[in-house]
Amino acid sequence: VETLAARQGRDLAAEGVCVVQMAGAMNVGRYALTLGPPGLGLRLTGLCDIRERPFYERGFGRAGAPADTVFACSDDLEDELIRALGTARVEELVHAEGDDRAWQTFLRQPAQLGRPRPQQLRRFLGTKKGRKIRYGHLLVEALGPGQVPAPLTHLFASL
Repeated sequence: VETLAARQGRDLAAEGVCVVQMAGAMNVGRYALTLGPPGLGLRLTGLCDIRERPFYERGFGRAGAPADTVFACSDDLEDELIRALGTARVEELVHAEGDDRAWQTFLRQPAQLGRPRPQQLRRFLGTKKGRKIRYGHLLVEALGPGQVPAPLTHLFASL
C-alpha cells in the first residue's frame, strides 16, 4: 500500500492516513475497537484476503465502523499482483532478483508438479521469511498504467 502510494505521488501521512499492519486478521476486532469509533474515533479502511473478510466485517461491525470500507483481494494480494502482471513478468522479476536457483528447486518439489503457474508463484513467495514483503514491493513497482488490481484501486479511491 505504501509503495503504491509513493508511485502515485501520494503522501499518506500528509493526507492523515496511517497504514497499520495487524499481524493477522484475527486481530482486526481489537484494532477496530482501539482505533475506530469507540476508541480514537478514526475512520477505518481495510484491505484483506477474501477468506479474511468475515473477520473484518465482524470487527468493524462491533466497532461501529462501516464494513463497506473493507476491500478484499480475490485470493490474496499476491494473487492480485501476479494476475495483474502476468506470470511471465513475475518470473522475470524472480530472475532479476537472483532467485532462479531457489525457484527451480521449488518447482521440482512433488507438491508443485502439475500446479498452475500462478499458484506456484504465490506459494513460492511465501516460502521464505521476508520474501512476500520484498516481492510485494517489487511487484507493485513493476505495475504499468492500468494494471493496479481492483481492490487496491478501490482502497485508494476511498482514502
